[in-house]
Amino acid sequence: MKTIKGPAIFLAQFAGDAAPFNSLDSIGRWAAGLGYKGVQIPSWDARLFDLKRAAESQDYCDEVKGTLARHDLSITELSTHLQGQLVAVHPAYDAQFDAFAPPEVHGNPAARQAWAVEQLKMAARASQRLGLTAHATFSGALAWPYVYPWPQRPAGLIEDAFDELARRWKPILDVFEDHGVDAAFEIHPGEDLHDGITFELFLDRLGGHASANILYDPSHFMLQQLDYLAFIDIYHERIKCFHVKDAEFRPSGRSGVYGGYQGWIDRPGRFRSLGDGQVDFAAIFSKMAQYEFPGWAVLEWECALKHPEVGAAEGAPFIQRHIIQVTEHAFDDFAAGGADRALNRRMMGIEP
Repeated sequence: MKTIKGPAIFLAQFAGDAAPFNSLDSIGRWAAGLGYKGVQIPSWDARLFDLKRAAESQDYCDEVKGTLARHDLSITELSTHLQGQLVAVHPAYDAQFDAFAPPEVHGNPAARQAWAVEQLKMAARASQRLGLTAHATFSGALAWPYVYPWPQRPAGLIEDAFDELARRWKPILDVFEDHGVDAAFEIHPGEDLHDGITFELFLDRLGGHASANILYDPSHFMLQQLDYLAFIDIYHERIKCFHVKDAEFRPSGRSGVYGGYQGWIDRPGRFRSLGDGQVDFAAIFSKMAQYEFPGWAVLEWECALKHPEVGAAEGAPFIQRHIIQVTEHAFDDFAAGGADRALNRRMMGIEP
């Protein structure tokens, strides 16, 4: 059995222009001071990381690892959530998602997509140079505006959308496979891969591609009212990354899963700091131990109420308390009688 690694923290929500959040060295020192042992790096944030250099230079990757090692930190994964989003963008979101790409491709969806694809391929190469085996990303979405079937969807619309999504991702996933890295898609509303069924639609069209995997984040399942524990039972072989994020769902007579277009603080389903929501993390960590999850427990802090630095400070000890140091022997070994095949046969009345 394997003991999950951690605690770790996703740096995307904390990176900024002010110290200590404006360089990898200083944000690493801050994270280590809170008790974190790993960091998940947002590859798009130039204040912390240069993706192109990492894809091309082993010396740079060794420098990045050395910077973090000075604080006793490891890299858990790189993230391309923003770039992955741009692999597939429905035209309704073109203006909003242009902000995720450099100015030279704004207003040009084809150029923006080509840029995103190259970013993903660089992330595969960089991950290999850094000695990483998993990578966190989004799938993007072509079908999301049609998630509710009214007006009635034209026949074949969803099938065509997933055909195209798989077509776009197949060459990217081939590069990840060539570099020994699993691409873990965060199963997330707003993405075409937002639950188990949609992941299966995608995976089927990829012929079960070995590098198409899952980033598990129970908060998104809480908000959808999906059984997040059964999800682990079903898909544990594909879960390669783990965001430890809490959430709550408190429907009212006025609003439910869809949230009434309200801001996060007023929605029935909202993200919370660890321990402030309703997610059963004791059960989740037990299942992760049961299925020998090989990766890291990574805090992704998002909360409508609590200050981020407070949430980060509380997150490391929360995760540490929930990590199960797995046993090396059965609890009842003291009563074991040893292996005696002849005795076994006699006990069952089987003739020797």
